[in-house]
This record gives sequence, structure tokens and C-alpha cells, in this order.
Amino acid sequence: MLSKCKAATRLISKFEDSIRPQDIRKRLISSKEVFDREAKYAAHNYHPLPVALSKGEGKYHLTIFGAQRVFVWDVEGKRYFDYLSGYSANNFGHCHPKIVQALQKQSAILHHTSRAFYSDVFGEYAEKITKLFQYDKVLPMNTGVEADDTACKIARKWGYRKKMIPKNEAKIIFATDNFWGRSLAAVSASTDPSSFEGYGPFMPGFSCVPYNDLRALETALQDPLVCAYMVEPIQGEAGIKIPDVGYLKGVRELCDKYNVIWIADEIQTGLGRTGKRLAVDYEGVKPDILVLGKALGGGVYPVSACLANDDIMLVIEPGTHGSTFGGNPLGSKVAIAALEVLEEENITENAYRLGIIFREELKKELNKNVVIDVRGKGLLNAVVINRNLADAWDVCLKMKERGLIAKHTHEDIIRFAPPLVINEEQLQESIDIIVKTINSIQVP
Repeated sequence: MLSKCKAATRLISKFEDSIRPQDIRKRLISSKEVFDREAKYAAHNYHPLPVALSKGEGKYHLTIFGAQRVFVWDVEGKRYFDYLSGYSANNFGHCHPKIVQALQKQSAILHHTSRAFYSDVFGEYAEKITKLFQYDKVLPMNTGVEADDTACKIARKWGYRKKMIPKNEAKIIFATDNFWGRSLAAVSASTDPSSFEGYGPFMPGFSCVPYNDLRALETALQDPLVCAYMVEPIQGEAGIKIPDVGYLKGVRELCDKYNVIWIADEIQTGLGRTGKRLAVDYEGVKPDILVLGKALGGGVYPVSACLANDDIMLVIEPGTHGSTFGGNPLGSKVAIAALEVLEEENITENAYRLGIIFREELKKELNKNVVIDVRGKGLLNAVVINRNLADAWDVCLKMKERGLIAKHTHEDIIRFAPPLVINEEQLQESIDIIVKTINSIQVP
């Protein structure tokens, strides 16, 4: 009997070791060692929050809202609410079993071919995504910046082929404070000196108009050399800037009026993040080119896409654009799984409902001397900190100590973007952390 008990004890111990985020006794590296190693061997192009993550929770249990886990752990075993979600790549939570299973299964069958050959998976993915978003064609890429760059290329080619813009004279208009990456093309469109200074000369034919300003946009679109206007429906890195009601509808009408392609950059706002499948759905409008990424790969694999109808997409011909990994079987299967999770698990509805609760609670509970604005849509939200009282970075450090990690954007704005699978109990617990942290700031 004693031996059986010992065997059971060993079995339980083994099981606990398998689920423990990090066994401190067996820990091989500390947070400081993680920080120091990166500082020594990696380029200093990021300034991370000082937290060394080693595990994301992937155990799902069913409730009326599908209570999915939204936590990560550091190397010492401390648990945190993840309120960045990998810049919205992890919309469906960490290690979603369906998405991970798709990755594991396909990786053991056929992971990459290049599109020099057909695969039996890419067409399945292309059919699914085009039917879901109601476009004729998809052009697959990997990262968000690649997909946005692709959209600009398509628009220029369309401008020369269909709008008959003289060779090499096509122009693309962007919104001020845009952010779509840090490639040379992306920084050429930027109005943020930290993005573009030191990287010139810049892409010709790129210029900006003020975001949320239809009058300025119309003036710019009157130029017959303009082929496209690219805009985020809600500006993410700019600080979760929400346009006026009617702005997106006005963009659609102006682009139609002046025969200009509207490119909607929904890489961060798409796939349920704002409480709608797409942010443009709030005004019932459809862009000419829809750009998706981040959550399209379920947070486990880089997948991005440009979607357009044939009259635009078919200006791209064999040999004129491509990607070694774009549309590979592994990425295609992962994207199919991610889109199925989006549709099957009421992800969008959950984000819409909990987003309302989140903003209402923060507006009611936060000290209005410290927080001068609370804004957002769905579970893409931000608070604006009074710079006379606190710095957003310092607030993020204090929240980290209480068990919630978020990241500032600019010195006075903190973005709150948890996985869309968060449940109300978890939301309330994290609201409590945010409120206690911010309200602890001393006010003269």
C-alpha cells in the first residue's frame, strides 16, 4: 500500500511540475540575466518593460462566456494579466488549443513549398478569407508592414493601369500620426520624427493630411495624380485615436468621387479587436483594399494579407510581386484556424460587451485629475495621463508590480488591449489593478 501511495505521490508531483509555469528550484536564469543577455547581444531597437516572460497560459475551461486564460508568467513564476496581447497578435489568447493544434499538425505534414508550386492548403485558406470578408482575391504576405507595402504597390500599379496616371508620378496620401511599421516605405509616410529621422531620402509621392479631417482629405484627393488614401480606421500607435462618427463613410464617398483607392489598414483593429469583425463595420463601409495581419496568424505564426476585388487585384501579374513564405501551407492552416476561432467562439461580441464595461468602469473610478481621457472601441482602449502628475512609463511599471503588464504609446498614453477571450471576472480583476495603481498617484 505504501509503495502505491509513493507512486501516486510521484505521479502527482510529475503532473504539478508539468503545469507549473516555472519551477524556481530548477530555474536556470533570472529576470536580470535575461535583461543583461539581451542588452549585450541584441540590437537596442526596443525599450522593453522590465519583465522576462517565459510562459503563456493555454488551458481553456468552458463557461457561459468561454472563460479563456489571459495570463503570462515571468521566469520567477509571477503571473501577469497580458494587456498588450502581442500588439493585438494574441487576440485569441495564449496557446489557443485549436490554433496550436493546427500549427503542430500541419508542421508535421508540409510546412513550406513557396508559391513556385501549388499546395493543397493555400487555396483552402484563400477561399475562406475571401468569402468571409467578401472580396474576390487575397494576396498573402507575412508581416503587417509587408502587407501595407503590398497594398501601396497594388494601388500604384492600378493608378498606372486603370487611372492612367503618367509613369512614375503616382501619389499616395496617408493620415498624420499613422503607423504601419518601420520599413523605408513606412517611415517615408510617417510624421513621427523618432520613426523617420536619420533614414532619408524618402519614398517619393508620399504625403499626409490630418487624420479625421474630411475637408483636408478632399483637397488632397482632387490632385489627379493621387491613386490611393491609406488610413487606420482607429489609429493604434498614435494613442487609440477614434475618428468622428461619419468619417469613414466620408472617406468612402470621397474616394469614390475622385476615383481613388481606399486602403484600410486593419492590421491592429481587425479580427474582432474593436468589437466588430472590422473597425470599418461600425459605419457599414467597405474599403477597396483591406489589409489584415497580427491576429490573422493567431499569435503563433506571422500571417498577413491584402484583400481586393478583381478590378484592382488583377493588375498584379506573375513575377511582379511575391513572398518566399507568403501563403505557405503552415501559415495557411494557422490562419484558417484563427478565422474559425473568430467566428465560432463569439470573440467579437465578447470584445464589444466587455469594452463597454471597461470604459464605463474606468471613467467612473479613475481620478479625473490624473487621467484626462478614457477612449476606445471594443477591447482597444487607452487612458491619457496628466503629464504634470505622472509619466505613462512609470504608471506601467507600477501596474507591473501589481500583476498587469501594458505598454505606453507616447509619454502620456497607456494602451489597454487584453486578449479578446477575457471573461468578465478577469476583466473586473484587472480593472481593480488599473484603478488602484493610477489612483495611488499623489495629487497636489
